[in-house]
Amino acid sequence: MSRNRFVSKFLSSRDVLSGYFLIKWFIIALVISVPIGISSAFFLWSLAGVTEFRTAHLWIVAGLPLAGLLIGWLYQRYGTSVLRGNNQLLESYYAPAQAIPFRMAPLVLIGTLITHLFGGSAGREGTAVQMAGAIADRVYAWIPLSKLERRLLLLMGISGGFAAVFGTPWAGAFFALEVVVIGRYRWWALPFLLIVAYTSDWVCHATGVGHISYFIDDFFSFSVVDLSSVFLASVAFGIMGAVFAWACHFWAEFFKGLVSKAMWRPFVGGVFIALSVWMMGTDRYIGLGIPTIIESFEGPLPWYDFIVKTLTTSFTLGAGFKGGEVTPLFFVGATMGNALSQFFTTPLPLLVASGFVGVFSGATKTPIACTLMGMELFGAQHGLWLALACWVAYWASGQTGIYGAQRFYKRAILFGKMRFGL
Repeated sequence: MSRNRFVSKFLSSRDVLSGYFLIKWFIIALVISVPIGISSAFFLWSLAGVTEFRTAHLWIVAGLPLAGLLIGWLYQRYGTSVLRGNNQLLESYYAPAQAIPFRMAPLVLIGTLITHLFGGSAGREGTAVQMAGAIADRVYAWIPLSKLERRLLLLMGISGGFAAVFGTPWAGAFFALEVVVIGRYRWWALPFLLIVAYTSDWVCHATGVGHISYFIDDFFSFSVVDLSSVFLASVAFGIMGAVFAWACHFWAEFFKGLVSKAMWRPFVGGVFIALSVWMMGTDRYIGLGIPTIIESFEGPLPWYDFIVKTLTTSFTLGAGFKGGEVTPLFFVGATMGNALSQFFTTPLPLLVASGFVGVFSGATKTPIACTLMGMELFGAQHGLWLALACWVAYWASGQTGIYGAQRFYKRAILFGKMRFGL
């Protein structure tokens, strides 16, 4: 079916440009943005609190096994219907009749805070997106929705949660567009996603909760040497994104085979993580790792930082602890860029920023969102460099991503065309 014929059929059958549809979804977008923004702000505030406490009282890491057992018990007792996390949101998009239980929001919030308080290595995007998805899906319980509208609702939840937790509304909107089906873009939904992203982010900021600033003041002029260096480094970033995703899947399957009862998997994993922290004598590789990310822009770091963080994060999440993968991916990419700077004459901040978004792009298969996130965090003047890093890493990463439920659109796998669709 040609594009014009498809668009014509789509508009006549769905009438998404009707005044009623636009007004209805404009109101829904504003309504769900408020609780999404507030919940994200509460999560960020709570996460900062537990991180500060853990840093000041590192002995608490010894309690990680019991903390894991508590998480396992909570999910066995109350969360068997929401175990799939981000993958469950994707599966609900593919099968819109399946509602998302609201208990996903409090369970993932509690599980993530416990994970970070006791020293697990995890991120925050998964928590924010799952909370936002569960909140947005309450509309489905109150208002009859078509298959198209239910999908739009889920995309809006993903957009708002991602935007609010990172302070990047454009990246949040495009992350929702890209992540559900690789190679197929729903451009008609973008205005609604931007409304939710910007409003959720504004509400989050209005509470007084801020975000980390990574802005780079330098302007990097183009040269053949730097262009070649960023290209080669980005191939490595893409491969690392695939390795990170593979490691997450590997440890998840490993623990399933090692411990038959899911409740005890975080306990066993917690024992090994606590022992590793004790043996290394540092908390550098647990939690979010934001201080190390900031350091990576300033000077040389241990070359193995990105390897250790990949192991600790994939092990933590594979064992059943809660949290996200994105901030650890920032850590892996930034420190890998720092390590690669020893082999290139390219400015250190440029390679670190490229790795920051490049590994993320390779692991999530969302190159547009990653480019926009880089521009929002580091400055729009670096857009061409960041786009190069994200797209090369995306192509180099193959089909392995951190979201197992993610789908590719027919044959548009890696060098996919931008498709229109529902």
